[in-house]
Amino acid sequence: MSILALGLNHKTAPVEIREKVAFVPEAISEALSDLVSRHAVNEAAIVSTCNRTELYCGVQEDGGEEVFDWFSRYHKLDHDKVRPYVYQHPDSLAVRHILRVASGLDSLVLGEPQILGQIKQAYTTADQAGTIGQTLNRLFQHTFSVAKQVRTDTAIGASAVSVAFAAVTLSKQIFSDLSKHTALLIGAGETIELVARHLHENKIGRIIVANRTLSRAHTLAQSFGGYAIELTEIPAHLQEADIVISSTASQLPILGKGAVESALKRRKHRPMFMVDIAVPRDIEPEVGKLDDIYLYTVDDLQEIIDEGLRSRQEAAKQAEEIIDVQVDHFMGWLRSLDSVNTIRAFRCQAEALRDAALARATAQLNAGRPADQVLAELANQLTNKLIHAPSAQLRQAGFDGRNDLIDAACELFNLKTSDP
Repeated sequence: MSILALGLNHKTAPVEIREKVAFVPEAISEALSDLVSRHAVNEAAIVSTCNRTELYCGVQEDGGEEVFDWFSRYHKLDHDKVRPYVYQHPDSLAVRHILRVASGLDSLVLGEPQILGQIKQAYTTADQAGTIGQTLNRLFQHTFSVAKQVRTDTAIGASAVSVAFAAVTLSKQIFSDLSKHTALLIGAGETIELVARHLHENKIGRIIVANRTLSRAHTLAQSFGGYAIELTEIPAHLQEADIVISSTASQLPILGKGAVESALKRRKHRPMFMVDIAVPRDIEPEVGKLDDIYLYTVDDLQEIIDEGLRSRQEAAKQAEEIIDVQVDHFMGWLRSLDSVNTIRAFRCQAEALRDAALARATAQLNAGRPADQVLAELANQLTNKLIHAPSAQLRQAGFDGRNDLIDAACELFNLKTSDP
């Protein structure tokens, strides 16, 4: 059986194509069952995210076209129109692909960790659907192990490569223990949501979300155990904030120098860390001149992001080296499956000879023959029977000039021969 990875992602297909081939989560189990009902498909798992849709299958030889046919028909797409966007990776290329994906090397944001969780969910869904067999089970377990090794042995996820991540990274540098501090987030868009998520993951003490629309602020705050206020309430709460991160679409500043000075007095000049991600700026530049204020703009963060990206790119080279080795390990295991039936037949034959010899020896003991004679005969008989067939084949190989078979026997039985 071969392994096949078939799919498309943000590198090969625009969003209008990706959205047409996305699998609704509640429909994946049924889709998997339908997929493995195909003659050429023995095992299957589906990874479907906003940036990629991929099928990982255990297939019969040349099963790729049948999988592609199913993929196109399932989504009711014309084969010729979708084919330019689809990639197919067989065997070692499939193994390399899933290891790179799980390690964050094939992601829109290099090194992002979310994809590993999505792959784990894909495995769980397929396992529950009964479409995971020996080969894919081993592949996914190997994938999880390698992704963990990449995270542990490289700095692939250690550096900030997004505005949100960079803002929180700076917060941790200024306030080492975020659990003792309060963050005021101004705005409720995607960037602020990411900031809130990163802060929550780093165990921030409290989160306050301020937004022009209170209901939107409340929805976001509730997700992270915080509370919501309107923009007009910021002056009353500003003194509570050790960290202020702002990202709105306002054309005028939200925070001025006067409001921040008042908050500092009420805080008895305990320092405040501020990040203004907005363009135009939400925080007046003059605020940065105040003592006890650490104000960063989006341009300041870009330097951190650029440095973080360089760090991740260097780590990615190390990760690729790990993956090279691990692909070879997995393919070695896969090739070893070809010998399983031979090993099983060899063992069965040896066990049958053993059982026959043992039965004969037991009968002789029961008849009263001396034990030492019975044991000697058992050893001789079992040895002769076990080596009879290989000896006969080796003699015939010598007669036929099959030195390759003789050399293979020496390697197989770990023999050291001497010249005649």
